[in-house]
Amino acid sequence: MEDVKKGSFSALFPLLIFVLLFVGTGAISGDFSNMPLNVAIIIASAVALIMNKKEKLSRKIDIFTKGAGHPNIMLLAVIFILAGAFAETAKGMGAVESTVNMGLTFIPSNLLMVGLFVVGCFISLSMGTSMGTVAALAPIGIGIAEQTGIPLALAMGTVIGGAMFGDNLSMISDTTIAAVRTQQTKMSDKFKTNFLIVLPAVIVSAIILWFVTAGNSVETLGDYSYEFIKVVPYLAVLIVALLGVNVLIVLLGGTIFAGIIGLVDGSYTLTGFIEAVSQGVINMEDLAIVAILIGGMIGIIQHNGGIQWLLNFVTSKIKTKKGAEFGIAGLVSVTDLATANNTISIIITGPLAKNIADEYQIDPRKSASILDIFSSSWQGLVPYGGQMLVASGLAAISPLSILKYSFYPIAILICGIIAILIGFPRFERNKSKKIKAA
Repeated sequence: MEDVKKGSFSALFPLLIFVLLFVGTGAISGDFSNMPLNVAIIIASAVALIMNKKEKLSRKIDIFTKGAGHPNIMLLAVIFILAGAFAETAKGMGAVESTVNMGLTFIPSNLLMVGLFVVGCFISLSMGTSMGTVAALAPIGIGIAEQTGIPLALAMGTVIGGAMFGDNLSMISDTTIAAVRTQQTKMSDKFKTNFLIVLPAVIVSAIILWFVTAGNSVETLGDYSYEFIKVVPYLAVLIVALLGVNVLIVLLGGTIFAGIIGLVDGSYTLTGFIEAVSQGVINMEDLAIVAILIGGMIGIIQHNGGIQWLLNFVTSKIKTKKGAEFGIAGLVSVTDLATANNTISIIITGPLAKNIADEYQIDPRKSASILDIFSSSWQGLVPYGGQMLVASGLAAISPLSILKYSFYPIAILICGIIAILIGFPRFERNKSKKIKAA
C-alpha cells in the first residue's frame, strides 16, 4: 500500500519511450513521418506490458484492455470515425469547395483565419466539445488553406485554438463540469473568473492571426463560384452544434445530410455515397487505433504508480499560496501531458487540488479555473492528443508541424501564469465583499 502512495517514476518509462520515438526520430531525421504514431505506441505498449514482473501477464493484459476500453477512449475512437465519414462525404459532394469559395467571396482573405478562429470559439462554446469542433471545422480550414496558400498547419492550429476555447469555458463541457464539481463551486462563478483570463488570450490570438495572414489577401482574392446548397451541410452542422446537440448526433446527421444532398444533385450515386463514408472511416481508422492503444498504455502506467508519482512530485515543494496555485497548475499540466486527455487529467488531479486549495485558502472559483485553463491549454499543445490527431489526420500533416501555430493555447497558458502571479483585482474584491457580507 505504501508503494502505491509513493508512486513509481519507472512506471512512466513507456510514455517516455513513446515520446522519444515519436519526437526524437523526427528531430534526428528532420522528417517526423519517419516514425508513424501507431508503430511508436505499439512499441511503448509492449514495453508497458513487459514491465512489473510481479504481475502476471494475464493480469497486465486485463488492465491494459480496461484502460483501452475506457468510455472516454471509446467515445474518442467513435468521434474519430464519424469525423472521417463526415469530412469525406462533405468533400466528395463539393461542400468544402463551395463553402470556401463562398467565404472567399464575402470575406477579405486577410480575415479568413480570424473568422475561422471566432467561429470555432462560438461553436466549441455551444457544443462543449473541442473534438466535435475540430471535426466540424477542420475540413473548412483545409479548404481555405488549399485555395489561399495559407499553410495547412496554420489553419489547423487556428481550428484547434477555437476548439480549446469552448473546452475551457463552455457550460456544458465535460472538462468544465469536472473542474467545477471537484472544486465544489458554481458553474457561473467559475465562468466569470475564467472569462477574465480567456478574453485577453482571444484578442491577442485574433490579432496574431490577422497579422500572419494579412499578406495573403493580395494574391488570392477574386471571383469564386459556389453552390449554396452544397454549403448547407456545414451550416446545418454549425447550427445544430450551437443548439448543444450531442457531437455524435451532429457528425452522424451531418454525414447523412451531406449524402442526401449529393444524391439529389447528382454528385453521388448510392454506391458512391456508401464508398465515401467507408473511405472516411478508413482514413481515421489508424488514429482510432492509436487512441485505444494510448488508453491501454495509460491504464498500465496508472496501475504501476506512474500517475501517482507525478502527483507526489508536483506537490512535494509547495510552501506558499502562490506556490500552491502553481502546484495545482503543475499537477493538472503534467497529468494532461501524461494522459493526453484534459477531462481525465482534471478527474485525476481534482480531489488533490481541492485539498491543496482548502489548506492554502484558495478560492474554489480560482482553483477550478486553474484546473481548466492549464489542462485545456496543454491539451491544445500535446502532439499526441485527440484534437491534434484529428486535425493532423484530416489535413494529412504531422501534428508537430501545427505546434508553431498554436497561438491560442500558448496565449491562454501565458495568461494563466500571469493570473497566478498578479491575481485578479475584480476577483479579489468580489471575494472580499462576500466575506464581509458573511
